[in-house]
Amino acid sequence: MAVRNPSALRWLVGVELANYRKRTGLKQADAAHRAGVSVGKLSHLETGERQQQPSDIAKVLSAYGAAQHDINRLTSLAEVPDESNWWGAWRDVVPDWFGTFVGLERLAIKEFVFEPIVIPGLMQTEEYARELSRSSQRVRLDHSERVVEVRMERAHRLAGEEPMHLHATVNEQALRLVVGSPENMREQYEHLINLAHRPNITFQVVVPERGRHEASNGQFVVLEFDKARPIVYAELQDGAMYVQHPGEVNTYRVSARSLERVALPPDESVRFVADLIKRL
Repeated sequence: MAVRNPSALRWLVGVELANYRKRTGLKQADAAHRAGVSVGKLSHLETGERQQQPSDIAKVLSAYGAAQHDINRLTSLAEVPDESNWWGAWRDVVPDWFGTFVGLERLAIKEFVFEPIVIPGLMQTEEYARELSRSSQRVRLDHSERVVEVRMERAHRLAGEEPMHLHATVNEQALRLVVGSPENMREQYEHLINLAHRPNITFQVVVPERGRHEASNGQFVVLEFDKARPIVYAELQDGAMYVQHPGEVNTYRVSARSLERVALPPDESVRFVADLIKRL
């Protein structure tokens, strides 16, 4: 990723260009020579450090022998209005590695998330998010409220005229984790049930009684886009990993399908949460 922190859109275009080059087996210098551009320019195209022009993208991909439909796909992606840095107002409280993710999330048309420890950020109530931020050793006390603002802003992607489709699988442990008061937990559970009834949201609970699944390495997110290949995001202790290679991405998609099979069906998942409310 470029040191100057490119927008998520430019980063996404750059990742695709770099992957095409790598599949040809060319180093940057050889690829630049074949495409008739400088090494510096090719580097900037791949990192997204500067705005990529559709004509440059087409020129490079043509030199790699890319199919015309892929050339059209990426050039049209570069023409999309760039709103992926909407979180700029919170730049001082959002680390770059997470800022890239929320930018990509704004561009995605579908997201699959597996959360084993806490309720997914997109599905959190404001008070639940506030309690998590207050108790986190990684969030400064004076930044807590603004971190919550970012989380609430992210949730807007689930509404509007063209909402993103969210498929969330959540461990029973995450649902039982006490975050705040019983009133806070009741509000969070009711919010989950309301979200689960939206046509663009699929919610499933993973319980141990249903057996093992393939998501043995913990939390991960698969983001799917209209004009770019899927990308996987997984959080580390103090950072994140982005998986872009198609074969590696497919491994996570296999895990997602495994979770979908093993987890409680959506209607049973809603009843599971409703039962948690009764036990408060």
